[in-house]
Amino acid sequence: MPTSARVSDLQLGLLMKFFERMARGHQKALSQQKNAQKKADMAKKQGADQKGAAMASLHHKCTVCMAMIPDPKTYKQHFESKHPKSPMPPELVDVQA
Repeated sequence: MPTSARVSDLQLGLLMKFFERMARGHQKALSQQKNAQKKADMAKKQGADQKGAAMASLHHKCTVCMAMIPDPKTYKQHFESKHPKSPMPPELVDVQA
């Protein structure tokens, strides 16, 4: 085999590898863009649901510091620990902590 034919085979092999890599690189970039868009959409959708659910579970509001609290028992514990000198609200007097 002459050296000129050998060089052209080598060049041909390199060119084929280059074009294969370029095509895959383009596919990879498109795939990454689609995946990033999917993740962003899922995070956006999931974040809104979690915020809504968290806010829906908070039913009581502390009269002193305006903190949102989920249930009367926790509200009474909060009030006794954070505001011991303030008078107890009437809705918490008969709640057992």
